[in-house]
Amino acid sequence: MNSKFKRTLVTAALPYANGPVHIGHLAGCYLPSDIYVRYLRGIGHDVKFICGSDEHGVPITIKAKKEGVSPQAIVDKYHKIMGDSFKEFGISFDIYSRTSSKTHHQTASDFFKVLYEKGGFTEQTTEQYYDESAQQFLADRYIIGTCPNCQNPSAYGDQCEKCGTSLSPFDLKDPKSMLSGSKPILKETKNWFLPLDKLQPKIKAYIEKHGDWKSNVYGQCKSWLDSGDGLQPRAMTRDLDWGVPVPVKGAEGKVLYVWFDAPIGYISATKELLPDTWEDYWKKNDTRLIHFIGKDNIVFHCIIFPAMLMEHGEFILADNVPANEFLNLEGDKISTSRNWAVWLHEYLNEFKGKQDVLRYTLCANAPETKDNDFTWKDFQTKNNSELVAIFGNFINRTLVLTHKYYNGIVPSTSAYTKEDLLVLEELGKAPDKIAKAIEQFKFREAISEWMNVARVGNKYLAETEPWKLIKTDEERVKTIMNVALQISCNLAILAEPFLPFTSTKLFELLNLQALKWPSAKQTSNMAAGHIINKDELLFSKVEDADIQIQLDKLQLSKRQNAIPVAAKEIKPETSFDEFAKMDIRTATILEAEVVPKTDKLLKLKLDTGVDVRTVVSGIAAYYKPEDIIGQKVCLLANLAPRKIKGIESQGMILMAENANGELSFVAPTKPNFENGASVK
Repeated sequence: MNSKFKRTLVTAALPYANGPVHIGHLAGCYLPSDIYVRYLRGIGHDVKFICGSDEHGVPITIKAKKEGVSPQAIVDKYHKIMGDSFKEFGISFDIYSRTSSKTHHQTASDFFKVLYEKGGFTEQTTEQYYDESAQQFLADRYIIGTCPNCQNPSAYGDQCEKCGTSLSPFDLKDPKSMLSGSKPILKETKNWFLPLDKLQPKIKAYIEKHGDWKSNVYGQCKSWLDSGDGLQPRAMTRDLDWGVPVPVKGAEGKVLYVWFDAPIGYISATKELLPDTWEDYWKKNDTRLIHFIGKDNIVFHCIIFPAMLMEHGEFILADNVPANEFLNLEGDKISTSRNWAVWLHEYLNEFKGKQDVLRYTLCANAPETKDNDFTWKDFQTKNNSELVAIFGNFINRTLVLTHKYYNGIVPSTSAYTKEDLLVLEELGKAPDKIAKAIEQFKFREAISEWMNVARVGNKYLAETEPWKLIKTDEERVKTIMNVALQISCNLAILAEPFLPFTSTKLFELLNLQALKWPSAKQTSNMAAGHIINKDELLFSKVEDADIQIQLDKLQLSKRQNAIPVAAKEIKPETSFDEFAKMDIRTATILEAEVVPKTDKLLKLKLDTGVDVRTVVSGIAAYYKPEDIIGQKVCLLANLAPRKIKGIESQGMILMAENANGELSFVAPTKPNFENGASVK
């Protein structure tokens, strides 16, 4: 740990209280942050772990309207579900607060007033969409329409979830209000903006000071800062009736923008936890502030929140913002609306006592540098082939043999052989290897190093074969079993950040009080004469039938959400003259590559028979770049060029979509069909 810091404040992204927690959330920030905090506690560092429910914002009000209840009823329901699930899963927050609390409302209101009184906002009157039927201004998520990039008819006013393009409500074709279904009108309204354009030099200096951040975080921040338009002012207030009221005159009927309000929740939660000393963790330069988030929150935690803190002037800024990429499920994006998810509260009910199996699987497969995939078969393999067959097997053999040969009493050692000394040397090195990986936020590497200790133990027993040697050399077996017990104890210590329930259980089997991390550097934690408890299996196998139940649940979700292609409503009729305006040509893909910092977009170079042009297409989830070189396609060639992620896209390739949302090329079926042929 960096010695200049006396204490560390760790925050985990506040989850929206409009639904339960799923494995994507866990892999994104909650499990990594918990591992990190548990490690810091283990080495005796002063650390506080802060989180809570984000209970404002449009997703809450949309959920409330759908269910016909108040927003408060929604947040109360999901705050409890999420809090209980986190606790049962072993996420060891020092406090799990909520942004609907009085403390938070006061803290957020006071924060806004400080910036307002310092002239930190600009007042702007702008035109926004307004629903005349509902008599309400529409936040971005209250507006749906057709995406200009992929023609998805259900794109939101801030993002198309099909192709991943960031949008504004004014980009949508045929916008509709989600409240009434009617077409909204434009109406003037006044809001308070944070002038990010003027603050860009300070923000850029802050980001460039942290070039050692994870490449996905630093790269995304730089792309925002270095884009042609740079940072733009962003409204910090909204015309809504659910949230923290804007505390200035002339702002009646307005609330703080959720992304202004939510990160202040870290501060208000710390106040609730430490009413007398909270400022030590937010205002002293010898405190290290670390935000654990998912990649969709990078811009808010690395640009907007730091800008707010800078303008306030009294708070420290984050020293690191380790963000993970996304976790997919069985090859498909996790989707709450399609129920394509593994919900934590359901898992805890269906796999009782197996919290650590999921913790191990998610950590070993964490999406640290790129999107990754969770599959139930891999979950079963991680349990059966690693936790059971390697770690569990070593512990079980060690305890069983200790009871069999010595009635559960730790034997004394005689002379160590070269083989023993090599094993003890490896055991002594393991804590530093694991610690280094954790401190660098490389949790996959850390848990792999931990499992390597169990592998060393298994190999040691397999090669020394004490069950055979006991017949000819009892003294030698005493040393072997003593070494095996030292390995077992150190595995219990080192497991605590990753597998806390297993660590506790193993200490109970060893009849020891839980030891802290520094003890793992010792190789004599199990004193001769100490009596261990009766052996018991740490893990049980996950059977095929258990996995099939989960796969069947997912298939049921897929069937329930699938809309037969034939049943989809035909779009309104158009004329032949309108169709004739479209110049659709055959073309061949010459080159293909993933657009940097995206997981859905491919940059294609096409031979149209007339020219060679670039097209950006949202098909990366269905096709690997190397697999589509030479693919024939149909191209809408006279579509107006549009910049996507800084790349000018000169047209759009035509795709067919089936009931499962999968995409397939529309292409000529005859071989060697020439490029540039017109599609009629």
